[in-house]
This record gives sequence, C-alpha cells and structure tokens, in this order.
Amino acid sequence: MLGRMSEERLVRLRPRAVLVVLGVILASAVALEVLWVTRSVLIWVLIAVFLAMALNPAVDWLADRGVRRGVAVGIVFVGTILAIAGIAATFVPTLVREVNDLVNAVPGYLDDLTRGRGKLGFLERDYQIVEKVRAAIEKSGAGGVLGLSTTALTVTKSVVNAVVAVVTIAFLTLFMLLEGPAWVERCYGLLPEPSQPRWRKVGRDIYRTVGGYVTGNLTISLIAGTVSTVVLLVLGVPYAVALGLVVALLDLIPLAGATIAAVLVTTVGFLNSTTAGFVLIVFFVVYQQLENHVLQPLVYGRTVQLSPLVVLVAVLMGAELAGVIGALGAIPIAGAIQVLVLDWLEERRRRIAGPPPGVELPS
Repeated sequence: MLGRMSEERLVRLRPRAVLVVLGVILASAVALEVLWVTRSVLIWVLIAVFLAMALNPAVDWLADRGVRRGVAVGIVFVGTILAIAGIAATFVPTLVREVNDLVNAVPGYLDDLTRGRGKLGFLERDYQIVEKVRAAIEKSGAGGVLGLSTTALTVTKSVVNAVVAVVTIAFLTLFMLLEGPAWVERCYGLLPEPSQPRWRKVGRDIYRTVGGYVTGNLTISLIAGTVSTVVLLVLGVPYAVALGLVVALLDLIPLAGATIAAVLVTTVGFLNSTTAGFVLIVFFVVYQQLENHVLQPLVYGRTVQLSPLVVLVAVLMGAELAGVIGALGAIPIAGAIQVLVLDWLEERRRRIAGPPPGVELPS
C-alpha cells in the first residue's frame, strides 16, 4: 500500500518541459521590464491613438466626398494645428498678462498675510503661518523649504520633455491617420475568413466607443472653460481667462477634475469678493448638474455606456498606474474592454444555443 502511494505521488518532469516553463517565465519578465522602461512611449502612443480616433471622422467625411485620404489627412491635421495656434494667439497674450498681474499682486497678498489682515489674514491670526514658515527656513534654509536646489533643473527637464512629447505625439497621430486603416485591414486579413465579420463589428464598436468618448470629453471641457470664463468676466473676477483655462483642463479629468477646478476658482472668487465667491459656488453646483445630466448624455450619446461604479474603479486604477494620463485614458480603455466582454458573452450564448440547422458557427 505504501509503495503504491509513493508511486502515485511521484511526478516526472521532462527536461524539455522545465526549459519551456523557464523560458516562458524569463520571456514574461523581459516583456514586463520592457513595458516598464518604455511606459512613457506607450503613454504617448495611447494619446496619439485617442487623438487619431478623434480626428478620423473628419478625415472620413472628406474622403467620402472624393478627397484622397492623404490630402484629407493633411487638411484635417494642418487645420487642427492652425486652430490650436489661433486659440493660443488669442488667449496666450491675455494669459501671460494675467499671470504677470498675479505675480505683481503676490507681494500685496504676502504683506496682508504677514500683518494678519485682508482675505488671507486669518492664516496668520489663527494659525501663525508666517512664524512657522520662518522657523522652517531657519532650520533648513529657503532651499530646503521650497526645493530651490533642484527647481531650475527640474523645470528645464520638464519643459524639454514636454516639447519632445508634443512633437512625437503630433507625428504619431499623423502617421496613424495616414496608415491606420491599412494596418487595421492587415490585422483583419490575418484572421480566418468566417470570423472576420464578427471582429470587424467588434472593431467598429471599439472605435465608436473610444472616438465618441475622446471627442465628447474635449467638447464638454471646451464648453466648461468657455462658460466659466464668461461668468468670471461678468463677476469681475481677475484672471478670468487663466481661470477658465484651468477649468477646461481640469474638466478633462473624470470625476475629480471638475470639483478641483470649482474649489480653486471659487477660492479666487472669495479673495476678490464674498458675493463673487457665493455666486461661483452656485454656478458650479448648477453647471455640474447640467453637465452630468444633460451635456454628457447628449454629447456621448450611445458611444460610452459604463456604470458609475465601473467608471470610478477604472479611473482609480488608471490614476494609480499612470497618474493624470492614466485617469484620462481609463474610461475609453474600460469601454473597449466592455465591448470585448459583451462580444465574448454573446458568442458564448450563441455556441450554447447551437447554430441553426445546416449552419456552422465561425471560429
């Protein structure tokens, strides 16, 4: 009995199987290391994919009217660059002027803070913030408090990286618009002929989901920034254009972005006047309800249908993996995964039900 049990527990592994397992583990480790090292490039590629999907409907619209695809891509790409340049030429001078005004106003705010008066005086009266900063400076120096020892190098590196990223993403987007459809057709051509209609439908659904989300998010953010700027101008709040730009940029971030923008802008409103602050609170509360219940269903339509729980989990995971960029890309990626899962479930139900008589299901 003991001998038979020992024979049953004996496991023999062939050297070839051991080598295959070790090879798979090693290849997986190398692949993960490559993905981690090139994560910045992968983020650029994902951004370019989203931008290409947002611009491709305009390219298809021109192509359907007889314009060659290369010419259509050139028109849309150059038109987009000119539009961005026009917006920058319109807002950047005002933005620079308002930033300079804010910098010039900082000494007055600091003087009020030091003397415990004005809108920020409560920080000194109630919390003695000035004394605490002075103590920190005496302990570790201004460089230790403000991080001045590496600020210049960090800013320079960030500017260079931003320029490289923008140029690279622009060219990636251009090449994806030019060659994307051809590459997609090549991928479909690698599939068995009977299964191609199914995967073409999946591809169209993913394209509609991701493209609809990107276009809708940009549109809603533009609306938020524009409306906020108009309200700030009407209230006479300084730096209205700069604050409107902040609202537009933060509104791109799902869930938390609009709330952060509302807190920042409302704080500036209270520094200007109590009335402006309360009006901005009411405005942002009303606008958020309008955006959530009217604009988003109207702009997104049927392209992105995700439950709030899925959106929250996706955004948290994306933010943890890749920061703000991960949060921005989490929803379209979750939408694409949902399309694949729904297709898998539908195909599974079809296989369980069985094909009609005389019809074979594609693999």
